[in-house]
Amino acid sequence: MIQLIATSTFGLEAVVKREIIQLGYSDIKVENGKITFNCDESAIPKANLWLRTADRVLLKMGEFKALSFEELFQGTKALPWDEWITEDGEFTVTGKSVDSKLFSVSDCQAIVKKAVVEKLKEKYKTEWFKEDGPKFTIQVSILKDIATLTIDTSGEGLHKRGYRVENVEAPIKETLASAIVSLSYWNPNRILLDPFCGSGTIPIEAAMIGKNIAPGLQRSFASEKWPRIRDGLWKEARKEAFKSIRQDLNMRIFASDINPKAIEAAKENAYEAGVDDCIAFDVKHMSKINVNDDYGVIICNPPYGERLGDKKEVERLYIEMGKVFNKLDTWSKYIITSNEDFEKLYGEKASKKRKLFNGRIKVDYYQYYGPRPV
Repeated sequence: MIQLIATSTFGLEAVVKREIIQLGYSDIKVENGKITFNCDESAIPKANLWLRTADRVLLKMGEFKALSFEELFQGTKALPWDEWITEDGEFTVTGKSVDSKLFSVSDCQAIVKKAVVEKLKEKYKTEWFKEDGPKFTIQVSILKDIATLTIDTSGEGLHKRGYRVENVEAPIKETLASAIVSLSYWNPNRILLDPFCGSGTIPIEAAMIGKNIAPGLQRSFASEKWPRIRDGLWKEARKEAFKSIRQDLNMRIFASDINPKAIEAAKENAYEAGVDDCIAFDVKHMSKINVNDDYGVIICNPPYGERLGDKKEVERLYIEMGKVFNKLDTWSKYIITSNEDFEKLYGEKASKKRKLFNGRIKVDYYQYYGPRPV
């Protein structure tokens, strides 16, 4: 039995927990920014391949109180690093400390590195390590004098899906885009519209959810090269993920943007993600959207007006959005923005509002519920 920690952006813990439950795990503990769960080693490939809204998957090595560097050293050395890190393993130590006596992060990193080396010396009977093998990133996190030691199983953050070949300015993170789709009442049987699609992240993530495409299927992970994980576990997990894709689904997803370059990038990204057959892209202004169906869903990430010169223009845009969107009176609308005057400009109070973060920007997710489809 091992413990994994799925880290998350503030506000998305409940969404990540729901995904972990859907993967079949039940012994779950939720804290700010992290969800810990008990599992076996097969969960490492499974969680990395399937978690859409988590930032990383960390292997929890241990947790203990550390009020001095000696306590940190001894507590770290007592953990089973030799069961995971190979003799040729290349390992680095990252760290953070909040409200703790051991506040010097660089000193904590050095102590942890020394303790792990001492542990490995005992196991491998050597004084020198090549460090030219598999990569292991150890993190020491000290919160209120409690040290938590982990190894990162993911490598690059889980938002790096592998399909983004083109970028435009200020894209929304893939993990957040997936989360706001999951938090909406959209399902693959309903029309989805994103009139500010940029490089296509929201419609692409929605299409991947609809087709049940594992978000990590096109990329590699640090733990794929770890000998401790039994041969075939990654292969089995990928094979299962490919078999789970719904090929027969006929979705109606529409995405538009005023920027032609953004639409070209979005088409390319959708192709790489394997969902270009599900999304109709178009170059048009938000005011020109034209739909005849009832009970559709709008999910969008419009400009925020963070730069001073853009503020007035964005305020006018939000006023116009209110006029255009409110004509779609049977539709549900989901809008994410950092502008605190959004409801006033849009002309309607949201059914529900949720605080989230888009990168370092604090945003609100405004949810306007339409009537239930007949």
